[in-house]
Amino acid sequence: MTTRSEFLLGNGAIALGLLEAGCQALTSYPGTPSSEILPEMMRLMQSEGIHAYTEWSTNEKVALDTAFAAAVAGKRAACCMKQVGLNVAADSLMSSAYLGVTGALVIISCDDPGPHSSQTEQDTRFMARLAKVPVFDPSSPEEARRMVKAAMDLSAEFRLPVILRPAIRVCHARQNIAWDPIASPSGKAAFEKNPLRWAATPKFRLKLHGELNQKLQVIQGRFEALAPFNAGAAPPAPVPLGIVSGGVPSAAISDLLAEEGRTDIPILKLGAPFPFPYGLADAFMERCSRVLVLEETDTFIEYLLGDRKKVLGRLSGHVPAEGELVPERIAAVLDRVLAETGLPPLSTGPDLGVRALVEGLGLPMRRPTLCPGCPHRASFFAIRKAQPKAIYTSDIGCYTLGLNLGAVDTCLDMGAGITMAAGFYHAFAADGQAQPVVATIGDSTFYHSGTAGLINAVYNDARFILVVLDNEITAMTGMQPTPGLGLRADGSRGKTVSIEKVVEGCGIEFIRVVDPYDLSAMTRTVKDAARYTLDPDGGIAVIVARHPCVIAYRKEAIPEPKTVTVTDDCVECRLCLERFECPALYHDDAAGKTAVNQALCTGCGVCIQVCPKGAIKEV
Repeated sequence: MTTRSEFLLGNGAIALGLLEAGCQALTSYPGTPSSEILPEMMRLMQSEGIHAYTEWSTNEKVALDTAFAAAVAGKRAACCMKQVGLNVAADSLMSSAYLGVTGALVIISCDDPGPHSSQTEQDTRFMARLAKVPVFDPSSPEEARRMVKAAMDLSAEFRLPVILRPAIRVCHARQNIAWDPIASPSGKAAFEKNPLRWAATPKFRLKLHGELNQKLQVIQGRFEALAPFNAGAAPPAPVPLGIVSGGVPSAAISDLLAEEGRTDIPILKLGAPFPFPYGLADAFMERCSRVLVLEETDTFIEYLLGDRKKVLGRLSGHVPAEGELVPERIAAVLDRVLAETGLPPLSTGPDLGVRALVEGLGLPMRRPTLCPGCPHRASFFAIRKAQPKAIYTSDIGCYTLGLNLGAVDTCLDMGAGITMAAGFYHAFAADGQAQPVVATIGDSTFYHSGTAGLINAVYNDARFILVVLDNEITAMTGMQPTPGLGLRADGSRGKTVSIEKVVEGCGIEFIRVVDPYDLSAMTRTVKDAARYTLDPDGGIAVIVARHPCVIAYRKEAIPEPKTVTVTDDCVECRLCLERFECPALYHDDAAGKTAVNQALCTGCGVCIQVCPKGAIKEV
């Protein structure tokens, strides 16, 4: 038996844990910081010679439902998503807790304190408590690996879903991890018909709720002594200060106190915080005059500890109410609490030297922007040129950066580009105003949650332009395939799902496909679409702006790169810099005009069409 060792990404450690737990089905909708789990599991499956079903699902609810069906059929299944994706799957989550499973189901919801790439900093632990399912909160990749196995076993034993909520510093950390050969998962699918359970009516849901509550009572007893996930006995004698922590902050505070050689401050780590281990927490609290709570992202543990007079945390103002608890912030919080409790301060204080050094360099700030050559930039430029007075509703994706081009006014959640466009139309139409609205949505987001809103808009006779920005990939989260490509998670070929046919099936009659690199054609098409929305016999107009992503398909996107330059005809109107905003274009102080950074330029040549003076030319 040969032991393997690898410096794994946290998401790779989770994938390894899934295989070690016997996972037979894994589904996912990609979203940072969860996106690497499924590809890592597929890579490890190949190296270990293991077969399991995997799929990129069209959205998170679909992912959970598919995994739930496998778990109902007796298999060990999992689904993974980011924390806001669990909102999409919330309805299924709530019911799956009541119905339970016959195999096992682990829901991996990756949180994003910061937030680094999310709409909110929401805390999945609260979702677990709302749904009444156990939750594990890992502090490192290795612990996440072990928790996955524990979660799968707990789910199989109690026949209910279990949540694992790794935060971004677990997902994207790296740790050297060793493992022995993994056996292929066993167990055939079998479904025992029982409508009273699997299709339970409200009367029987009441009974199932009671059964769920009984399961949670038993699991709570387990969590009271679940070392090492819940660890830290009450100190033998009263102490001025104790710390209760969970997740990544528990690792940070443990390292900090170890480096300081501080043994006077006991720590209670709650890596399995729900069902909440009240006995463990109460015994710890009784021995501490004050308790500092360090957790991300919200006040889950802090609420459940109960004794407001003793507890220091977000509610008392000692811990920042938003943002990631990085080590220097934790050190600053602890130093303040040590001073208030009369304990010796940290020997060095918070290490803010690196941050101060960087801030003192006076480096120019550069806001996030679309990649050089991105076809979305051309789409937005044409949209704004053709419909300058429109309200621009948009959606979740890299194309949200259309903000920089003045072509994105709203961004709420997945699919809201369409639904908000309809809402704006009806709000203005009720007052007799013909307010133009242009909605933009990416191809992956359209498949995720565009159709329901579009059907509703057609049904209720809304009037707006919808531009589907089709770059033939899920670009923002790591280049995963979309249904439009017909590629599946394992690289095999499936059936393609045409955006145009889906749009037509939603009841749309005006459908145009255009390459946004052709700015004149794109601008003309937007104007045609605007006229159609105003026609008494018209309606919603849909434009599919299709051009391959320049990162995923460089040769296909730009088969014949152009070398461009800026001539002396440039009058520095800055339209190409401010309205088109390509990173390869910049102001050359020495030349007194716009110039091209050839190291960044992709050679798409779209900027040649943008310049009103014809000063940008192909060499």
